[in-house]
Amino acid sequence: MAVSDLRPVDVILEKRGGAEHDPERLEAFIRGYLEGSVPDYQVAAWLMAVCWRGMSDRETAQLTRVMAASGDVLDLEGLPHTVDKHSTGGVGDKTSLVLAPLLAAAGATVAKMSGRGLGHTGGTVDKLESIPGFRSHLRHEDFLRQAREVGVVVTGQSKDLAPADGLLYALRDATGTVESLPLIASSIMSKKLAGGASAIVLDVKVGSGAFMKTPAEARALAEAMVAIGRHAGRTMRAVLSSMAQPLGRAVGNALEVQEAVACLRGEGPDDLRELCLVLAGEVLEASGLPRTRSELEALIDGGQAYERFERWISAQGGDPGAVDGLALAEGREVIRAKRSGVLAELDALAVGRAAGVLGAGRARKGDPVDPGVGIVLHAKVGDEVARDEPLLTLVHRAGRGLDAARGLLDGTLAVTDEAVAVPLVLETGLHGA
Repeated sequence: MAVSDLRPVDVILEKRGGAEHDPERLEAFIRGYLEGSVPDYQVAAWLMAVCWRGMSDRETAQLTRVMAASGDVLDLEGLPHTVDKHSTGGVGDKTSLVLAPLLAAAGATVAKMSGRGLGHTGGTVDKLESIPGFRSHLRHEDFLRQAREVGVVVTGQSKDLAPADGLLYALRDATGTVESLPLIASSIMSKKLAGGASAIVLDVKVGSGAFMKTPAEARALAEAMVAIGRHAGRTMRAVLSSMAQPLGRAVGNALEVQEAVACLRGEGPDDLRELCLVLAGEVLEASGLPRTRSELEALIDGGQAYERFERWISAQGGDPGAVDGLALAEGREVIRAKRSGVLAELDALAVGRAAGVLGAGRARKGDPVDPGVGIVLHAKVGDEVARDEPLLTLVHRAGRGLDAARGLLDGTLAVTDEAVAVPLVLETGLHGA
């Protein structure tokens, strides 16, 4: 349908009345917005109608395809077993740094565009850029060549990746229409579809440090995104994982790189290793490369995954030999247990925000980050602690943000007398078949 034949008000009225859009009309409406013939006030009215009336799986999939096709789309045809992972955001989530080389060592190809951190959540590109010399921007031909030769390549997201999503998100943010499940799912999946991978695993976070606070909310989002991917011909898997506390024991860019390296050497924290093994098993099965847990563990413990990490970092100009000595800020502030007992709460949101004000995150897009600051966790939920034992160490630069970080953490570390268990992986096997 030509944009010139469209009456935007009819699309608004359709959705206000709860009708399902014809795919061609929906595409013309979004294209008209991109081209300027549909004004933002009419799109804002339509977004509010979507918030009230929702969208069918078919409509959501069509909206996502239109947004994905609005800019650059990676063509990964010819590369073997292309896979991708998306996390809905969390604190201390450095899984991509471990998962990508592990998947490549298992025979898959990881050629992905990753974002930067915003708010209390970290970004893969920010972490990688804490490695001296690492280049996060590659020419298209270099990107594809590295994918073929190394099996792993990660670059920053291009501003031309799903530009319709950027425009719609800014309008949603300004009109109070962010919290709509179809709009959230299509926003995330438009970038995943543009990324070109044939098999995708979604790590949907649940808890205080996640966008979705309850398992039911997270499951609904996972099912919506899986449905979009399947409509687009991708093989999908989804996992629900806890973000009630940070993942691993390091929060901050250089700190997280060092922890990921430790994991790849078989020495990292148990929760990080466990989640990476679960995600790897899911997406490899989806891509036709099933591996048992013991086979995946052998790729880590035998050094193959770490060797692939070194090749990846070197191929993008980084110095893998520098990862053990990444520059950290010199300041240290220790927060200690006020009583003996069991650590019952370690609020992920508070820790993420505290790391942010120390300089590890950004409040707005474009803000600089300090790769050398962050927070180290000495205990996790369920651990026994003694009075005055260190719980957290704040790594700061000359006191910047230290008072604010202390204030954010005050009262969020609960120690009790009762044993506490927080499961990490809440649900697997979500694939919509």
